Amino acid sequence: MPQYQEKAIITRVEQFSVKNFRLTLDSPEIASCAKPGQFVMIRTGVGNDPLLRRPFSIHQTSSNGAIQIYFKAVGRGTDILAHVKKGEALSVFGPLGQGFKVREDSPAVLVGGGLGIAPMLFLAKAICRLKNVCSKGLVILGGREKNELAPLLDDFHEIGITLYTATDDGSLGHHGNVVDVLHSIDLPANCTIYSCGPEPMLAGIADLARQNGVVCQVSVESVMACGMGACLGCSKPRKDGSYAHVCLNGPVFNAEELKWNT
Repeated sequence: MPQYQEKAIITRVEQFSVKNFRLTLDSPEIASCAKPGQFVMIRTGVGNDPLLRRPFSIHQTSSNGAIQIYFKAVGRGTDILAHVKKGEALSVFGPLGQGFKVREDSPAVLVGGGLGIAPMLFLAKAICRLKNVCSKGLVILGGREKNELAPLLDDFHEIGITLYTATDDGSLGHHGNVVDVLHSIDLPANCTIYSCGPEPMLAGIADLARQNGVVCQVSVESVMACGMGACLGCSKPRKDGSYAHVCLNGPVFNAEELKWNT
């Protein structure tokens, strides 16, 4: 699969909450071949501060050569990104990793929690294009508060897919988390769950999928230094006792393949 390093011009900066942002970047080569679930590595600073690139899920792409990333300012690198301006350039490398494998004959249930909501829009649009219908699928998005989710809802409503929300403080949708919502609804027959979020959430979804006998794909979050499998810093234990590298073998895995700490 091709990979590119581009000098991507920032064309739009959106701030959704105190710490949540979305950037639109002119990155035609990456946009032309990116798949839902893949990620990019971005150099956030100038020189050696910070030294390493940061990984970001691809939020969506467009036919005019743009990609978007959705992130939260939680450290040095993302804080720098939170202060970039339209017209500035960022060094972007990608697309990287293994994305979601869409099952055409299976209704889709997309579940994103926290920053795990980032790749769900890209995936939802890809599924709807592939199947030419969204009425049998659904999306569940969860966050700490309303402001983390509300600005994204119109994007999902435009697709026409059924949407549920959950917030920790109860300010939007269900008062609780996305696993609660999954337990409260009837899953479509023979569905496939596609999920991304923190490990406790993914572990809960993997367990629910197993109990219901449905396929579950998970996009695993991990700290990454290189994004190409060279540093071996993003290892994840498999059920068979071996280890996978999130950046190279993932970030998307079959949930049954991984060992979960429950």
